[in-house]
Amino acid sequence: MPGSAPASLLHLADRVTARLNEFLAAERDRWASFTPELAQPIDEIRRLVLSGGKRLRPAFCHWGYVGAGGAANDQIDIDAGAAFELMHAFALFHDDVMDDADSRRNQPTTHVVAAAEHAEKGWAGESRRYGEGVAILVGDLAFVYADQLLEEATPAAARVWNELRIELNIGQYLDILGGVSRTRDIVASERICRYKSGKYTIERPLHLGAVLAAPERADELLPHLSNYGLPLGDAFQMRDDVMGAFGDEAVTGKPVGGDLIEGKPTPLLARATRRASPQQLTVLDLVGDPHMSAETVAAIQQVIVDTGALDELEAHIATLTESAVTSLEHAPITDVAKTALVELAEYVSQRSV
Repeated sequence: MPGSAPASLLHLADRVTARLNEFLAAERDRWASFTPELAQPIDEIRRLVLSGGKRLRPAFCHWGYVGAGGAANDQIDIDAGAAFELMHAFALFHDDVMDDADSRRNQPTTHVVAAAEHAEKGWAGESRRYGEGVAILVGDLAFVYADQLLEEATPAAARVWNELRIELNIGQYLDILGGVSRTRDIVASERICRYKSGKYTIERPLHLGAVLAAPERADELLPHLSNYGLPLGDAFQMRDDVMGAFGDEAVTGKPVGGDLIEGKPTPLLARATRRASPQQLTVLDLVGDPHMSAETVAAIQQVIVDTGALDELEAHIATLTESAVTSLEHAPITDVAKTALVELAEYVSQRSV
């Protein structure tokens, strides 16, 4: 069924989760024995990474690794998957501060939890600043732990890993700049889409897996993996944008219309703006109001539908996904990896969470 997680993804997710649990439990015990207060930042990382998540980045890294000839049960492959989850956690901790998000995966965000503790205990200073400071530091700690899990990586893998981290930060910068400058250009919004999420979710994990398994084949493998990973990465983030505008909070764990409230510069909004009448543009100009009502969110959603922007984006997602899948026909990777990557393409482009 489209949108359902493949069995191979679920199996790998269990192995990566077990590795994360093992690694973070050891770190918690180490620092809590020094002083009990140091259990809290690691507990916050554990709360996020063990509370859910699709484990997509580990999956694409794994199939890049197996596709290049690596063994399915190698420890470096699982460690790389766990590193990706900690890198993603770093981004989420910081992203929640930048977006002033109250919830993540149906749980309060770290800066909200820390601010509430500060207020409850009557500590000195401003609760908000304390909460945001804690979340930033917790994110930084996850960033370092991600690197620690890749200490045994080859130089070629380290180069991919470093480029991935630069691209992620560049993408986040473009995202916040696009939000405040009210970017509504399709080319610019699709560039943001690619760099803030698409590349580091699909293309770069595939690259990392491949060079971990066969660094000597990097020049041969990476262009083919990009032919799959770039269009599918774009489709992944565009699907995320649809959920950010129309998703059910009970399913996504995020507020209904969250991207509209935050004023995210998405390809969906850019398409709606290009197609809108003057009257519809007046409604779309309300995007980015943090105090907008549910009725305003619904009115903006209706304009996006009425302009045909949602249908246009859905068709584009389908085209991108087909391009990614077709590219695998000529990719010099194992057949088992090709089969898994086709399944993952269908899943990430049609998912609802």
